[in-house]
Amino acid sequence: MERVESNKLHQEALSHLVGGVNSPVRAFKSVHGDPIYFEHASGAIVTDVDGNEFVDFVQSWGPLIHGHAHPEILQNVYEKMQKGTSFGAPHLGEIELAKHVKNRFSHMDMVRFVSSGTEAVMSAIRLARGYTEREILVKFDGCYHGHVDSLMVNAGSGMATFGIASSPGIPRDIAGTTLIAPLGDKDAIEYLFRQHGGEIAAIVIEPLPANNGLLVQDHHFLQYLRETCDEHGSMLIFDEVISGFRFKDGSYGDMCGVTPDISALGKVIGGGLPVGAYGARKEIMENLSPLGPVYQAGTLSGNPLAMAAGSKTLDLLDEEAYDYLEYLGSQLEKEVTTVLEKHGNPMRLVRLGSLFWLSPGSGEPPVRADQIPKNAGELYADVHHGLLEMGYMLAPSAYEIGFLSTAHKEHHISGMSHALDQVLARLEVGT
Repeated sequence: MERVESNKLHQEALSHLVGGVNSPVRAFKSVHGDPIYFEHASGAIVTDVDGNEFVDFVQSWGPLIHGHAHPEILQNVYEKMQKGTSFGAPHLGEIELAKHVKNRFSHMDMVRFVSSGTEAVMSAIRLARGYTEREILVKFDGCYHGHVDSLMVNAGSGMATFGIASSPGIPRDIAGTTLIAPLGDKDAIEYLFRQHGGEIAAIVIEPLPANNGLLVQDHHFLQYLRETCDEHGSMLIFDEVISGFRFKDGSYGDMCGVTPDISALGKVIGGGLPVGAYGARKEIMENLSPLGPVYQAGTLSGNPLAMAAGSKTLDLLDEEAYDYLEYLGSQLEKEVTTVLEKHGNPMRLVRLGSLFWLSPGSGEPPVRADQIPKNAGELYADVHHGLLEMGYMLAPSAYEIGFLSTAHKEHHISGMSHALDQVLARLEVGT
């Protein structure tokens, strides 16, 4: 598959953009390639500047649950655009999308919109610290919550410890306000709270970790976190930037029977435009300015175009849409699992609803970061390259998950499964 124009554009971009990209994973470094430059997209199909078409299982990393350029979403945005692209002032669209969010996240009495998932989590943490008047945060190894200073940390030695900055530019004192624990480790949590319980403002976790593989957690562990926070006066923050609105039965917290104090959202609620949100019960949210002392603001917060795209996206997410996504997911699971078994399970498919991940190795899929094989990317890079050459696009990283949309069709699933079979046969994996 020729990508002459993409390669030319990338060479030009290297002179103007850092690494030629505006987000690191787009550089394709972990899959031994160069970025693909896209020209247009519709539904499940993206077309690059060389005219190559790909069935897209990335879907802009999750926001496009109805696929690219859905006509009703575009129309709603177009109509709002005629009245102005940004007001920097209140408007009806904010209220409409807030109602949608509250309908699905029952613990939210009030919502605050921001411009990204990173900003949503960052603001939720500031609110938790302001509300509790404590500074220390607990997060989990392998959970990514955006490029916030206090969350860009790695675990040190021992069962659980203060974080060490995983990027230059993060002051040691800021990284030192974050404690790290392994996912699913109750003993580590008990230890942290025994040592620092009176200082811990919050635990932040993806209830369905999906930024370092799809690491499905035991619901009892999430309930344990809820009980521990209650016991020590700390807050429980659920980062549902990826999982939010991906499931028919409400929030992922609702599915687990665990209610957080604050939830952070993004991706789907913007319908492809930049947006984030966080919300909680009234007594917590009223600590935010202009009602309370915790300050957070943004010029483009509640942007009318993002609100319009998000509202129409959620309007279209009716019961029939969720049933169709589950149908596609079941088909994907059945067909891909059959292919992987045929080749000796060089990978395992992990799926929950419309989210899926090709977990490396033949054993049980990991549920925490340290269980992911160190060489996870080696086979994936070859598989990714092979599928791309056959017109199927997965995320350019072994640690990123795939997304199904209502724009995908049965033949897209079957086609990708058949292509995977051919790629693995060519690689002589498991034979």
